[in-house]
Amino acid sequence: MKYHELFGHASHSNHKRYLFRRLAWRLQSLAEGGLSERARQYALQITEDADLRLCPPKKSSGTQPGIRVAPSRQTDPRLPTPGTQLVKRYKDDTITVTVLADGFQHGERVYKSLSAIARQVTGTQWNGFSFFGLSSRKGDRRGSQ
Repeated sequence: MKYHELFGHASHSNHKRYLFRRLAWRLQSLAEGGLSERARQYALQITEDADLRLCPPKKSSGTQPGIRVAPSRQTDPRLPTPGTQLVKRYKDDTITVTVLADGFQHGERVYKSLSAIARQVTGTQWNGFSFFGLSSRKGDRRGSQ
């Protein structure tokens, strides 16, 4: 590979645009001589003056108010609480799905989404919330009765 030939090691990236730019830069620097000594000194000066954090900040000593980190995954308001069982009649079958904290269980398998279960059962693409009757549109009063 050309990258290995020019840099002496394999690339850590497969991003075509990045690799193209890295190769172009390397070819140009080999042909034109790379950075001038003045530019190298300036880059070195910038890195020496930079305040880089090498360690995470220490825990607050109580002088600052505590910071709460929001949960990384917000739950969809249409989603029932974990432990709820969703029952759906489809053709001659009864589909039972248990809502888990991190997915949905159908039979012995755990799925990431209701759409994946609907696709598995029907063989076609479905919106999982619509398939199981959980969609809430304006004016849709099924969930509020």
